[in-house]
Amino acid sequence: MSAETSESSVPKRRNILVLLPLLAFLALAALFYFRLGAGDTSLIPSALIGHSAPKTDLPPLAGLERDGKAVPGLSNATFTGAVTLVNVWASWCIPCRDEVVFLEQLSKDKRIQIVGINYKDAAADARRFIGRYGNPYVANGVDVNGRTSIDWGVYGVPENLLIGRDGRIAYKLVGPVTADNLERVLRPEIEKALAKN
Repeated sequence: MSAETSESSVPKRRNILVLLPLLAFLALAALFYFRLGAGDTSLIPSALIGHSAPKTDLPPLAGLERDGKAVPGLSNATFTGAVTLVNVWASWCIPCRDEVVFLEQLSKDKRIQIVGINYKDAAADARRFIGRYGNPYVANGVDVNGRTSIDWGVYGVPENLLIGRDGRIAYKLVGPVTADNLERVLRPEIEKALAKN
């Protein structure tokens, strides 16, 4: 091998070595995009599905009423014998505002109950939110420090978990209830939960 050939191959190897980290980064970015970013985040599986609802004992939101009666806090007894949709929400959550209309629609179905977990919120702000957007909840617990929501496997707000009559988590919807996922996913999951004894 001549000295010229040897010297010209050194810059080529350097160029390849410089490009390797860039290519590795692009490959990882593409993987993350297709596995996390481009997919439907509402399909993120929950390890809690099929398991009993976590121990829950949350105080009520002071001053919150529905139909002239104080709305109670949230405990595991709330889920006993009823198909329940647990909505994790906060007044500072923009998508939570948009989903209230769909939760109100669901609350008219007397075969199920809608309950809320108010996540890391100021009580006055939460009451204002309910006063402005509506109150679909028969019970609502205040999770001031977010610990109970972590036990429920919550990634962020809003999230909705469907609990069967047996107190087990049947389904989890990450993100807000929308017109599309209400009809395409949530109502069928509710019907499945109602069909179980």
